[in-house]
Amino acid sequence: MMSDRVIYTADLNRIEGTLRALENDVYSVSHQVQDVNAQVKNTKNSLERLVQEFREYVRKDQLEKNVHLAETRIVKVRQELETNFGHYGEVRRRVTGILQAVDVSLVKKGTIENVSEEHMLSAPRYWLAPCLIALSSWLNDKQELAEKAMIEAIRRDAKKTSLFFALVTRRGARYKASRAWLEKYLGLQDPHSLEREIVILIDGFANGIFGPDARAKCVKEIEKWIEELKQEVGFVEEQHDQWKRALESKLPREYNKNYPYLQKYSPTWPQLENSLAGAKLHRIIYDYFQDIFANEVTPAKNIAYAVDALLDTLVSKFDEEELPLRRYERKLALIIQENGDKKRAKQLFDNEKTLEERVSFAQLLTNFAMHPEESSASVATQKLSIALSKEWIKSAHDDITAENRIKVPIDIALSIGNWEGSTQDGSDEKSLLQSLENQLNSERDYAISGIKLSFMNWFALIAGALCVLMGFTNIFLLIVGVIGIAYFFYGRNGVQKQKDKVYEEYAKSVQVNSDILRATLAEAVDWRKEYKEEDKNADSIEAFLSGISPEQYTFSKHDTARAVVQKRGN
Repeated sequence: MMSDRVIYTADLNRIEGTLRALENDVYSVSHQVQDVNAQVKNTKNSLERLVQEFREYVRKDQLEKNVHLAETRIVKVRQELETNFGHYGEVRRRVTGILQAVDVSLVKKGTIENVSEEHMLSAPRYWLAPCLIALSSWLNDKQELAEKAMIEAIRRDAKKTSLFFALVTRRGARYKASRAWLEKYLGLQDPHSLEREIVILIDGFANGIFGPDARAKCVKEIEKWIEELKQEVGFVEEQHDQWKRALESKLPREYNKNYPYLQKYSPTWPQLENSLAGAKLHRIIYDYFQDIFANEVTPAKNIAYAVDALLDTLVSKFDEEELPLRRYERKLALIIQENGDKKRAKQLFDNEKTLEERVSFAQLLTNFAMHPEESSASVATQKLSIALSKEWIKSAHDDITAENRIKVPIDIALSIGNWEGSTQDGSDEKSLLQSLENQLNSERDYAISGIKLSFMNWFALIAGALCVLMGFTNIFLLIVGVIGIAYFFYGRNGVQKQKDKVYEEYAKSVQVNSDILRATLAEAVDWRKEYKEEDKNADSIEAFLSGISPEQYTFSKHDTARAVVQKRGN
């Protein structure tokens, strides 16, 4: 009996020692694997940093090359501009200088005439050069030469020449001549493809620069343009789409932080966010229009200054021949400005809508109203454009409102963990909470059902019981049997602890998720309320637009000044 126990003990000790050695070997190998993984990870990170640094180096090198190339090319472009069109700039400066010199009577008329003739010779194709001759001849009372110069200027560019003399004669209080030139200029326009300088005329007309008589002609011509455009098939639909895009450009782009629970726990959130943004658009548009019409139009100190500003804008704009080089120069300048980033420079260039673009009159009104910075529109011009376009604006806004209302979700989907539900206005909180609790209880019961005694626990119990029964004649078997039974009860106690832990965790989960659901439903209520309030503002836009008319915004203090001057001298 004793020898058997010694043998068993020796065997167990040897097995235990072997297992310890094996465990140490596994532990050592595990450490080595971890070291290798750490080295691989460090190597990978180092390689990624190296690749990133190399890419950054290549990118910076390319940006520097772009800058150097742009700097080299822009010098050549400017040299070409100076060589081919430098004299154009001098002519522009002379025109403005002559007008200012005449005001203060500091330059002799003979000097003006001599300088003008020199520029006529140096700019054989430029429309402003004969205008300069005509202006100096007019000042020197040389009517025949002035008429010849005007004919030549008209031959070179009838539209610009007509506008130029409309401004000059208006500045010189020659009202009849100004109206005649203005009428000629308007008659040359194609409402489908308007020239750049029409912006100057509309700005002057809106600010009352040309007086009430000229204003009446402008109104009639503009009405003709609009009627002509309306005759085109699809024009109304095009205007509708155009204004729709313009109004939608004002949509708020900032992320709405007032509904964090809906954003996280509602799959419907993208629709909710877009619908609320669409409803807020009403207030944004209303405030935008309200701010424009609330601004007082402050005219220049006198008509001469106002016309000077318009003349300066006209004569300082680049001629058609220069535009390709000027555009290229601007592109290169933007590349240099953006430190070689061609993509960013192109975006900036594309966003700069310069006045040399030919657009329809309807598109021009939209640009004036919604993009004043890009179109260089004054407040007065904005007001006039909105008043002329109010019917198109109302139609587009009504369409936006209808589309947004259709897209408002009826049901707001909810998703918390594995539970899913929906609500319309948060009034079904009680039933949703019960549904959530039932879902969590079902998950809890399923989790608990998986916590059972293992086969080894039951085997230990059965084997232990048998060993105890047989252990009355063998002390070793008795000990083994007691250990087996103890192992079983230890396992059962562990299972109960696991179940208790699951119960506790799910009880907390029910409380936490119920609070989340309540908060989400509260936000759903707030969302519905905010949407309703914002959507009410749709009516304010129609009421506002209905109360304005073009006639209200084509008059200013310049008209009063013009009337006074006319009584005195014309």
